[in-house]
Amino acid sequence: MSMNRPWLDSYAPDVPHDIDISEFPSIVSVLEKAITKFADRPAFSNFGKTITYREVDELSANFASYLIHELKLKKGERVAIMLPNVLQYPIAIFGVLRAGLTVVNTNPMYTARELRHQLNDSGAAALLVLDNFACTAEEVLHETKVRQVITTSVGEMLGPKGLLVDFVLKHVKQAVPDYDLPEAIRFRKALAKGAKHKLPHVSIQPSEIAFLQYTGGTTGVSKGAMLSHSNLVANMQQSSSWIGKNAKEGSEIIITALPLYHIFALTANCLVFMKFGGLNYLITNPRDMPGFVKELKRSNFTAITGVNTLFNGLLNTPGFDKLDFSRMHLALGGGMAVQKAVAEKWKNVTGVTLIEAYGLTETSPACCMNPLDLKEFNGAIGLPISSTHCCIKDDDGNILPQGEIGELCVKGPQVMQGYWQRPDETSKVIDAEGWLHTGDIAKMDDKGFFYIVDRKKDMILVSGFNVYPNEIEDVIAAMPGILEVAAVGVPDEKSGEAVKIVVVRKDQSITADDIKHYCREYLTGYKQPKVIEFRTELPKTNVGKILRRELRDSPKEA
Repeated sequence: MSMNRPWLDSYAPDVPHDIDISEFPSIVSVLEKAITKFADRPAFSNFGKTITYREVDELSANFASYLIHELKLKKGERVAIMLPNVLQYPIAIFGVLRAGLTVVNTNPMYTARELRHQLNDSGAAALLVLDNFACTAEEVLHETKVRQVITTSVGEMLGPKGLLVDFVLKHVKQAVPDYDLPEAIRFRKALAKGAKHKLPHVSIQPSEIAFLQYTGGTTGVSKGAMLSHSNLVANMQQSSSWIGKNAKEGSEIIITALPLYHIFALTANCLVFMKFGGLNYLITNPRDMPGFVKELKRSNFTAITGVNTLFNGLLNTPGFDKLDFSRMHLALGGGMAVQKAVAEKWKNVTGVTLIEAYGLTETSPACCMNPLDLKEFNGAIGLPISSTHCCIKDDDGNILPQGEIGELCVKGPQVMQGYWQRPDETSKVIDAEGWLHTGDIAKMDDKGFFYIVDRKKDMILVSGFNVYPNEIEDVIAAMPGILEVAAVGVPDEKSGEAVKIVVVRKDQSITADDIKHYCREYLTGYKQPKVIEFRTELPKTNVGKILRRELRDSPKEA
């Protein structure tokens, strides 16, 4: 079905309307081409240790051989990886994929309940886990089909320095709880066993599942989005064609602070920058902001991706404004709405526009992106990227005209195959015409730019008026002395729902009355917060998304 694509007129001259998906039949072929072209260039760096593309080739081949020859895993079986950003992660990902297996990315912060569900739902045959989280694995393994656990430490691939790193984590920071997994094998030992075998050629079809990417954990049961090799290759091609003219082959250094188990970092950082022969600078603990700023200082970076909370955190960390930003040409924000106040401050401090992009786990992830030559923050999620169709639908499934508000729907080669073993859940989000329903309320302007108004489920209904939390948060975030803010709806006898905001102050002298006075100036009556709560921090997912549901459900802090 051909559709009018008004956004194409707003594309930069060198951005193709459509991309060539056939250039790479699989993610493995992307890796192989990078290895051939950039063999001796640095590929990944962590805690001062750097490995080249050639080393990624050797190490991932050894891991693939271990999985095939030692564990006897058959094509299509699943391997769960439960790591933060350490060198083992990319080695393991490419090893699993080269063996014709499927990666199950697993959040290391999962509780035992969440981990049990994911291991059982995916039917993972093996688990690679960091020592720091192995006690959680130990708790649930007997209830799963996992046949082999591979353990590793933060320092295992760092050489002599790794011994010190591990000693500090275990004995000084007490960050490694004791666990007992006698059948487990160490990562390095698995690599050594794999090195004794020759890696067979494994033929991989574009439609085979590369990743089971779990999503929706905050809204009931977590579901595995089936992302094929062609889904990820398509999104890599789409994203790289968008940023291509600014990227210099073989000299890019991208800061990877979002965890690689998050689809944004996996595609935008790992795959896109691998295509350019770039260096992924892995940040293991971005929550240690002073340590993060020190890493940035020594990295000589050219690009960074992140979520709004990450950029805001950096801007509020002493020393960040003193960094050398002369090589940086790309700052890409996604995963949640970028706030205007944060974007403006970022531009003032770094001189680089914070470009907002939009995507979902289900779309591998990018759907829309702002043009890279954007002079300043525009509040839009951007234009549908190459080979992507977007539309706005009403509740009856009718496509709405330009300017009207409804649900954002997406079609394109990056859209998932569906949810793993959940055809009922798949049919709820992918309609008969193949449109993926995002659950986000949006509108399109006359130039083809899309604007998210809010999440369907986050909308607050005050006396019949729709109130969108993003708008409230944007206004209050711009108030001097406010560090972070989240808005939610709470039950109200008079108006059905009222606006509640939870605020983290930079200036402790700010009162609820000060905020109310400020809001009176910028927000119409029904949008003004009725309940104002102060906290020392906002509850967030491990990736930094604010958990609005927890703010809605939780009692007030004293």
